[in-house]
Amino acid sequence: MQEFDRRSLLAGAGAAVAATAVGAGPAFAGGHGKRKGHEHGWPGGRGSIPRDQISIQLYTLRDLPLEDQLKGLAQIGYKTVEHAGYGNDAAAFKAALRKYGLRATSGHQGIPQPWDEAKWRAEVAAAVTIGQRYIVNPASPITFFPPDGNPAGIKGLSTAAAWKAYAADLNKAGAIARQSGLRFGFHNHFWEWTPLDDDTPLVGFDILISDTDPRLVHFEVDLYWAWFAHRDPVGLLAQVGDRIRQFHVKDMMYGANHTPTFADAGTGVIDFARIFKAAGNPREHEYIIERDDAGAAALNTAKVGYDFLSRIRF
Repeated sequence: MQEFDRRSLLAGAGAAVAATAVGAGPAFAGGHGKRKGHEHGWPGGRGSIPRDQISIQLYTLRDLPLEDQLKGLAQIGYKTVEHAGYGNDAAAFKAALRKYGLRATSGHQGIPQPWDEAKWRAEVAAAVTIGQRYIVNPASPITFFPPDGNPAGIKGLSTAAAWKAYAADLNKAGAIARQSGLRFGFHNHFWEWTPLDDDTPLVGFDILISDTDPRLVHFEVDLYWAWFAHRDPVGLLAQVGDRIRQFHVKDMMYGANHTPTFADAGTGVIDFARIFKAAGNPREHEYIIERDDAGAAALNTAKVGYDFLSRIRF
């Protein structure tokens, strides 16, 4: 997926949601549902997000020069970011961050498909150079991209066997990342919940839960895309609990004909407080602002998101 054109994928993201809503998947035994601190509270009492747990996906600001991105984020108050690519020089990227007092605690770096251990080890080495804590696979493979770019028509891997093979590759990637002291995560879109061609009630995300090793693979839940797929993130937390370590905090609004589109965090329909309360101790999670279509207004999106996460209580 390293050559996957995310911009093309997200073009037309205001198109209609697929007509058939996907039902809730089965809970799996061993889903690690207990969330530390949720039952008895956590230090500090009522939930709030420490500012050092607030981050932003730099893909949001991709239309701005890197220097303008980093300077603007530092002025807003960000201390950490998640990158969507570091160019050709990981050390130079780290130096650019340090110039503005920023760290990339996480990065989107796709596992090679087909699997190539040498290429993945090079990605892990770059993440170590940058100083990341997390290395996250940004997207699972797709098998169909509609000509009009309508995201509701995109299809993921179409059989349980294909998803199982992909889960095995994720485990390989996670094991190598762990050897270098990194946590390896999987970032969802929505096609992980589309029906499979097999005669099975399972969807791809069910197989990722059951077939990836909890010691090697955690989940970075994109709250917009989960909502788009008609999946309640609180239900996901009930399924996998502590395996969710990171959130993409991306909001949704409804436009013409009730079609969903992106919104700045806290200005749309997603009840983030309810989700974050279910997640438990906020110090055990990373909260990453993102908006796919922010364009030239990206720094405004960044400020709205930072202020929202700084003030939210749950």
